[in-house]
Amino acid sequence: MALTDKEKELVAIGASIGGNCIPCLEWHFKRCVELGFSKEDLREAIGMARRVKEAPNQSIYEKADNLLAE
Repeated sequence: MALTDKEKELVAIGASIGGNCIPCLEWHFKRCVELGFSKEDLREAIGMARRVKEAPNQSIYEKADNLLAE
């Protein structure tokens, strides 16, 4: 099963955010709009990418707090 162009662009949005690539995010965001994604669709995809990217940060902060509490 191959991904559709729309699915590939959502993956690219997440990868752009994960990689901190502003030009990539701008390009793929524009492409998503061209493919018919609504701003709400993109808001959801970007929100998911942010949560995935922030999870390791939250984990390391919690570990640091736990070490300090010992």
